[in-house]
Amino acid sequence: MDFYRLLTHTLVDIYVGEENSHYPLHEKLLCYHSPFFASIFYNKSNSSSRTKEFGLPEVEDAAFALFVGWLYARALRYPDEENDIGPLLDLYFLATKLQIAALQTDIVDTVRAYYHTNETYPGLRRVQYVYANTDEDNVMREMMVGSVARYLTLSDSIPEHWANALKKNGQLSVDIIRSIQEWHLEARNVPDARDASVDRGRNGFKGAVGFSHVEGNSEMQDVKEESEEEEEEKSHVNGNGVA
Repeated sequence: MDFYRLLTHTLVDIYVGEENSHYPLHEKLLCYHSPFFASIFYNKSNSSSRTKEFGLPEVEDAAFALFVGWLYARALRYPDEENDIGPLLDLYFLATKLQIAALQTDIVDTVRAYYHTNETYPGLRRVQYVYANTDEDNVMREMMVGSVARYLTLSDSIPEHWANALKKNGQLSVDIIRSIQEWHLEARNVPDARDASVDRGRNGFKGAVGFSHVEGNSEMQDVKEESEEEEEEKSHVNGNGVA
């Protein structure tokens, strides 16, 4: 629908966060993009359809401000640095709540492009945060875990914080395997541990033997994970058991 046709005279008042920040928004524009708000303001049995007011005290004001910017400009600011990913994730969770598929897609594409362009991968705390706020089969979750699957597969070792997280969380480990399966690798490109005539990798790292040598070694060749403070990584433990 034409943008200007959505800018009718009727406004609704949205109050956000603990401070009740006030956002007067065009009702038709808001409800066109958000089935969540349409069910509120277009439902005659709902008092908000009469008062044209609705409160979102549980929503962060910063995330809603980003949403309003997207609502009227239909554009997102491209992240300048990794720290800008956090607010985009908060906006993504809000878009999920408000049932705005187009905004969810825009955010996933933006985050994906950032990591790809900068040749980096999402760190553990980002993945933990996404797992804490999404359900299974979520597009952002799948993009994040797919990136991590590639990161770990191309690495010569597993960083200690990732090894600990994978040991503690079965779902994350299963999702990484699922992601690798989606690559549909040809059998000839995958080492066969049943074949005694091929190197099975037990002596592949400075003479070390066995799986244990791939954990806790900091030498990562040609692969970069976004640097993170260890304290921040440890602070995000979510209800899905990603720790």
